[in-house]
Amino acid sequence: MMTRWVFACVTLLPLAAAGQPQPNTRVDLQALFATGQYQAVIDHLPERAGDPAAVYLAVQSHAKLKQPDQATDLLNDLAARTAEDPWHHVARAVLSVGQGDLDRALTHATQGVALGAAIPDAHYQLGLVLAARQEFSAAAAAFDTAAERRAAFAYAFYQAGLAYYRHQRIDLMAARFESFLNAAPQAPERTQVESIMRTVRGR
Repeated sequence: MMTRWVFACVTLLPLAAAGQPQPNTRVDLQALFATGQYQAVIDHLPERAGDPAAVYLAVQSHAKLKQPDQATDLLNDLAARTAEDPWHHVARAVLSVGQGDLDRALTHATQGVALGAAIPDAHYQLGLVLAARQEFSAAAAAFDTAAERRAAFAYAFYQAGLAYYRHQRIDLMAARFESFLNAAPQAPERTQVESIMRTVRGR
């Protein structure tokens, strides 16, 4: 069992008439996660069979719900991919953090980015590992790259803001937190972020 973690209803529509396009009912899991609907993310996972990004988000959802066993099961499935698959290394990085092996976590997270440079979540996981190692400048850079790879990646902005805060770059922290609040105005972390910003602005 993992003991440590580093780390958002479908309406049934009638079928379109013959010859008309089908309605798009694909649920935005990132939007659900960004509003704290973690169980909904998990519930919709079967609709995304074979989508490793959805599995990774479900892992984070289980972590938010304090369900490490379920998260570990999903991570083991991702880690069963071949070593040439970046998601294998992303999963191994999370598992290694949970086991307290930050050196191995960094090795896997770095390899995940090397194999999947276009995958936002690979950069995001690298940032989480670097933050766990208290390498906050490098962590912030990894989160910024994740945000560049995916439009309105709310939690990349959030984690970048935290990393810049710990790196004493309050100007960059404020910019990232503003982006986070714009991208996820109903996020559960909103109160925390606003409190941090009030504190630093009151200095």
